[in-house]
Amino acid sequence: MKAHATINLPLHGGFAPPYLLKRMKKLSFAISKVIVNEYGQHEFLRRLADPLWFQAFGCVLGFDWHSSGVTTVVTGVLKHSLNEDVHGVSIAGGKGKRSREAKNEIPNLAEKHYNLSSAKMENLLYASRMAAKVDNSVVQDGFALYHHVIAFDDEGNWTVVQQGMNRTYRMARRYHWISDTVKSFTSEPHAGIISNFKNPNTLDMTSIDSAENQKISVELATSNIDNIKSSVRRIMVDYGPQLNDITLDKWIAGDNNFHKEISVSDSMKKVQNSEHYEMPRRLNWDVFRKIYDIQPKNYEELISIPGIGPAAVRALSLIGEIIFGTKASWQDPVKYNFAHGGKDGVPYPVARKTYDKSIGYLSSAIEGAEIERQERVQALKKLADYSARMFNS
Repeated sequence: MKAHATINLPLHGGFAPPYLLKRMKKLSFAISKVIVNEYGQHEFLRRLADPLWFQAFGCVLGFDWHSSGVTTVVTGVLKHSLNEDVHGVSIAGGKGKRSREAKNEIPNLAEKHYNLSSAKMENLLYASRMAAKVDNSVVQDGFALYHHVIAFDDEGNWTVVQQGMNRTYRMARRYHWISDTVKSFTSEPHAGIISNFKNPNTLDMTSIDSAENQKISVELATSNIDNIKSSVRRIMVDYGPQLNDITLDKWIAGDNNFHKEISVSDSMKKVQNSEHYEMPRRLNWDVFRKIYDIQPKNYEELISIPGIGPAAVRALSLIGEIIFGTKASWQDPVKYNFAHGGKDGVPYPVARKTYDKSIGYLSSAIEGAEIERQERVQALKKLADYSARMFNS
């Protein structure tokens, strides 16, 4: 388990001013060039997959060190500043509607600059789609994705950086992926997830602790659709006749006010006291018919089927736990914490060695960058200021 580092990442609106963007593009071009020349494209992708290095990099470029905009602006700047002939790395996707352009940009960039094989292009497209699918549906943490980019090199190595927002708390959460460590897209695949807090209401179907629940979900989904409907009816029986006018979709485990008005079985009470399931308003039975026809062999294949979303994932998990006793994980998979520290929001000094390594690495890149002395001094000052904020409470 990696040490927890803390920063605050509030949602900020607006845009970076043109003069700052111009400077950021120039500086990011120079720093990235040093890293690629010294360590190679693959190592640059590894750096982007490191949440702490990524945050420090954004600060050096001149953006607010603690803003959610670090993610969108830094990746946007890199998308324009990276040159395939110089850096050997391309970026597809972006914020909002641009995130959905990744599926078109990937083959265009891969063919134009790298002559990647069709198999490697398909791998990139699959990685882009599945990373987004997992963080939207398989990890249900209350943060809705609004930003997605995938960076890749001439060998087909890739890194995904995406961000979700929680409008209630006005906070963001950033998800980092890298091809090096992904053995399965549905089994603890993240290089890092960084957020302002751990959400106790997170259903994490990627956890190793959800493995048995995954198996039951596949068995349920690939069986006759009547079996799923029968399981739903079995759950409904636990509520008694007073729930005739209330659908399963309105059942919320752990809602004390709601459950005071009904009687439930001991098995149902056990689930209510320990978990946080909330059934969807409706299930798309056409999707379940499609699953039955396809007969996926494992959970990743199940999740990859178009139409499988949060509702289906949650419903199958709930049925698996209540009917078959296979528990899913409710441990938020955040690996780094963003949090307030001190009266002015300065973070607490945590994970010093991890930060020192990232900052030292970036400092060396700045020193070797082909930029004017004044720009180099300013970049190093920003890095020093960032370090001070991290380690001085």
